[in-house]
Amino acid sequence: MQTRTLGRTGRAVSVMGLGTWQLGGDWGAVSDADALGVLAASVDAGVTFFDTADVYGDGRSERLIGHFLEHDAPGEEITVATKMGRRLDQVPENYVLSNFREWTDRSRRNLRTETLDLVQLHCPPSAVLRSDEVYDALDTLVAEGVIASYGVSVETCEQALAAIARPGVATVQIVFNAFRLKPLDAVIPAAREAGVGIIARVPLASGLLTGKYTTATVFAESDHRNFNRDGSHFDVGETFSGVDFEVGLQAATEFAELAPVGVTATQAALAWVAQIDGVSAVIPGARSVAQAQGNATAGVAEELSFEFNEGVQDIYDRLLRDAIHPRW
Repeated sequence: MQTRTLGRTGRAVSVMGLGTWQLGGDWGAVSDADALGVLAASVDAGVTFFDTADVYGDGRSERLIGHFLEHDAPGEEITVATKMGRRLDQVPENYVLSNFREWTDRSRRNLRTETLDLVQLHCPPSAVLRSDEVYDALDTLVAEGVIASYGVSVETCEQALAAIARPGVATVQIVFNAFRLKPLDAVIPAAREAGVGIIARVPLASGLLTGKYTTATVFAESDHRNFNRDGSHFDVGETFSGVDFEVGLQAATEFAELAPVGVTATQAALAWVAQIDGVSAVIPGARSVAQAQGNATAGVAEELSFEFNEGVQDIYDRLLRDAIHPRW
């Protein structure tokens, strides 16, 4: 497994990490045993970076990771990034030190640690990212040893650039995949220049890039790919990267044809993101041991060809550039 420096945290992490939103249950039910199996399989495959949030399953994802690290992987050098900010209404006045203390204390209990490795503001309003007081509060938590580093998870490139300009921001997490190329224009170059880590989320476009979905696919009632396609529950970019599902299916078929012989569409999609200069870690989710193992192999994939990259750009230009949801 390749390793990268996670921005200004200075930590070495596996380029292929593990996103754990699904362990909270928002992608359909996942048993405790299956969740712990995914964590174990990922570590066995060389993954040293987990990404979670305090609202994934109302803390279930964090608690499972805390249990796993204490009981099943003691001594393993695993970096855990969590997020905060969605436990209250997302208005600027809620992003204050007292709430930060409450949220991080809860995450520390869930993750069974005194100091959180990396805490990210969880897609806050743009006004929050422009507030000096917010960064002062985060700096206070670092000085007190509550958190080791902080970053932001953002919805737009403009928000990412605002965060990158702040000297204390260690990482920026953003939706980035073969169906969502806009971060290539300015965000990734700016982060690379500033030494800020880029964490690429939704790298498989909520599963579209696996090539396994069809118009007949039915998602569970509790799965956001069922109830959030229009962005009515949270940001639409988190669901299929804001791409219309039917258009995405056509693009996924063409993308799968680009994959080299012996490489699955999933592995090609993850390897493509991981091989972009400036990306620190990619965080695909997994609901089974087989998925976790398959995702991890993308961290050791051979360099994709120029023709592959040209094909990705062509699919985006023809099918996706004008099919992104208006909010994106």
